[in-house]
Amino acid sequence: MEECTFCKIVKGEIPSSKVYEDDQILAFNDINPAAPIHVLVIPKKHIKSLIELTPDDELLIGKIYTVINKIAEKLNFKDSGFRVIVNCGKDAGQEVEHLHFHVLAGAKFGDKIV
Repeated sequence: MEECTFCKIVKGEIPSSKVYEDDQILAFNDINPAAPIHVLVIPKKHIKSLIELTPDDELLIGKIYTVINKIAEKLNFKDSGFRVIVNCGKDAGQEVEHLHFHVLAGAKFGDKIV
């Protein structure tokens, strides 16, 4: 496993406010939220970004979206709506080089691109 910040969170070396966890996926509250609800969903396997996905990762990525739906149900925002954002690369705003999905909810986002 790489030694990035999110890998350290997966290993328990850095504490997090967990929302969901199973053997492949971890979801936790963002420490610098951009919305009233801001959850990061990550694969426990270190994948640097979307660009590094392989055909072997297809089931994992599908599972991540199923987990996002479970989180929406658990945190009661599935009916009001939410946004899922994946930044890929520095120019897109990816700050941690470990694939992660931002799940934002609890506010009306409008037409602006976040």
